[in-house]
Amino acid sequence: MIILAALLAYILGSVPFGYLTSKYLWGVDITKKGSGNIGATNVYRNLGPYPGAITAIGDVGKGMLAVYIGSLLAGERGALVASFFVVIGHAYSIFLKFHGGKIVATTFGVLIMTSIKVTVVVFFIWLTVMLISRYVSLGSIVCGLSIPLIMLLFGLDLSYIYLGIFLAVMIFYRHRDNIKRLRSGTENKIGTRKNG
Repeated sequence: MIILAALLAYILGSVPFGYLTSKYLWGVDITKKGSGNIGATNVYRNLGPYPGAITAIGDVGKGMLAVYIGSLLAGERGALVASFFVVIGHAYSIFLKFHGGKIVATTFGVLIMTSIKVTVVVFFIWLTVMLISRYVSLGSIVCGLSIPLIMLLFGLDLSYIYLGIFLAVMIFYRHRDNIKRLRSGTENKIGTRKNG
């Protein structure tokens, strides 16, 4: 059942809500707009708040659903395995030739099912950094790096700390282009509509 939990989580994570929303509801291929990323930030910047919100809800929701299904199939171990694989699916979607998003929204879905306390603190960190800096990407990077530390602070089991480290590394890696733009001063701030 562990293998089934991993497989279903990967497939569910691969569902590209940003691409599907923009393509079939707004008639736009989001992979050819802005940064080409399928995440909520790029969808919002290029299509507006409603498609951006739909994308975010879908990406958070699939993270939650994958963990829930994993728990039904194989208990806590299944939920933990699903947490890893739903994020991998979102980052490397089988439906988009193994391209995908930056995993932040899906990570929040995983965190909601793991620990509400951790989720609230990590979200607060993301929101605070984003509002102060006006960089969505910087908020995402900082909140991602904080995940294992917040999990440790709240006393989560070691297996979840490993999950937190994995999420932190993945978020950092998936934002490598944003990091380059932040360093060069060319990253878009909130309100601009180019790179996501």
